[in-house]
Amino acid sequence: MSLLGLPTAAPQPLAGRVILVAGAHGGLGAAAAQACAAAGATLVLLGRRLPKLNRVYDAVAQAGPEPLLYPLDLEGAAPDDYAQLAERLHAELGRLDGLLHCAADFRGLTPLEHQDPAAFARAIHVNLTAPWWLVQACLPLLRHSPDASVVLAADDLDRVGQAYWGGYGVAQHGLHGLVPMLAAELSGTSVRVAGLQPGPMRTPLRARAYADDLHEGVRDPAAYAGACVALLSAAGAAHRGTVWRPEPEGVPA
Repeated sequence: MSLLGLPTAAPQPLAGRVILVAGAHGGLGAAAAQACAAAGATLVLLGRRLPKLNRVYDAVAQAGPEPLLYPLDLEGAAPDDYAQLAERLHAELGRLDGLLHCAADFRGLTPLEHQDPAAFARAIHVNLTAPWWLVQACLPLLRHSPDASVVLAADDLDRVGQAYWGGYGVAQHGLHGLVPMLAAELSGTSVRVAGLQPGPMRTPLRARAYADDLHEGVRDPAAYAGACVALLSAAGAAHRGTVWRPEPEGVPA
């Protein structure tokens, strides 16, 4: 309440910022996009499935500033496609203050010995190479922001480092290594890098590994949306160069 007894507006830690969310129609991406919009950000929603992107668009538009859509398939996109994305963002918005990468792809548990070579290479590309190409293309634009943030969602290495996680598990080890390496290289710039390792979430990706998921700690992705906002805001400086493992917020399991 204000001094006059009137309700005060909710704080908007992302007011005036432009945030690109990759994997925006996934579980965590969609929840984070809505939370970022409510926190004042203008969102660029990137994903490969336009009908799902449109649904996220409607929810985000109700929560905050009108977002922009950018359909792109990470599997088939080449470095030139990411460069074109950065050019369009510069031309249409003039800035980019944050990049949240939530996109991931997992086709199921398979012994490495029997995993199809093309499927292994695809998992490495979609879950590690493509995210880096996107970040690399956006870095010149991010450097113009006085306080830019790159946030990479990553999985739990204790879990995906076990047997049968295949190329997906190997790629997740790469993401965990990329965060401190890139953060160190950008330490003298306005661009900070952090990872986000949410706890178990109720998503289609997890369902491919656990058909009968009885883990009592599984939460809705919205429980970690606030952590995404925090990392993309000025408060995220506290987690620079680290992979943050936040506690879930008060969203029912």
